[in-house]
Amino acid sequence: MEERGTPAHQHMHPLEKWGLSLTGQAKRFFLVFAAALLMAMNIQTFVNAGGLFPGGFNGLTLLIQRSALRFGGVNLPFTPINLALNVFPIVLGFRLIGKWFTLYSCLMIALTSVFTDLIPPMPLTDDVLLVCIFGGIVNGLAISLCLLGRATSGGTDIIAVVIGERLGVDAWYYIFFGNCLVLAVAGLLFGWDKALYSVIFQFASTQVVHMLDLRFKRTTLFIISNRALEIYEYIKDTTHHGATLFHGIGLYNEEARDMIYSVVSSDEVKSITRAVREIDPHAFVNAMKTEHIAGNFYLKPRD
Repeated sequence: MEERGTPAHQHMHPLEKWGLSLTGQAKRFFLVFAAALLMAMNIQTFVNAGGLFPGGFNGLTLLIQRSALRFGGVNLPFTPINLALNVFPIVLGFRLIGKWFTLYSCLMIALTSVFTDLIPPMPLTDDVLLVCIFGGIVNGLAISLCLLGRATSGGTDIIAVVIGERLGVDAWYYIFFGNCLVLAVAGLLFGWDKALYSVIFQFASTQVVHMLDLRFKRTTLFIISNRALEIYEYIKDTTHHGATLFHGIGLYNEEARDMIYSVVSSDEVKSITRAVREIDPHAFVNAMKTEHIAGNFYLKPRD
């Protein structure tokens, strides 16, 4: 029996009214917090130990800091410079991506800046090559954690996401070449050895992000099952991707078989495969890496 009274939605938390899960927001906050702490520790261990410039606006901030110290004798804090540089990318993200994406990116920028000023320098090794490789890997892990939390570390990362969202392409390699321009300036001011080592650092970081960020990678699924329509309903309802149904004959047993053909984002493959096995334990799934597609493809929004 239904009770009359206050509508259920009035008892919801404000975030839930906007379609946002409290658990999901807590997870995003944790990922962004961890990413900011990891990135700041990386700056104070590997980056500063090797005198590197990590690229992006963090690298530009370090370039301004070191230039002010060398040529003006002024020791500038990291936070105000980094926050000022990120004003334009933040406005761009807010207008073109979404408010929650931008707010979490702002949180990432602020936490990274504050942690970098608070954490003391902690050099782990004097070997510059080791600093480049492992510092780049840690930097890429921090950026990937942030992207997993549907945010960015600000600066050129926001620009990369905007390009990716608008054009549907993986923009990280383009950002890598843009970062090389910052390194060229650093080379002119502080010596080409540090700038060239920084290219190795940035390349290692880009490779890690490119490997771990599956959002712009595509996978083609061939699913053979006697419960094809149920499987398609799951794909449609959870990923909003379309599919094509083929009717055929399994030549081994000479029995009728249905096959679903669908292209999905690579980060959706595991959940789809798990659901397929639950719907039909005897289903056969073939997942193939897709290099290029032309036509309509649904890309899940970040907010």
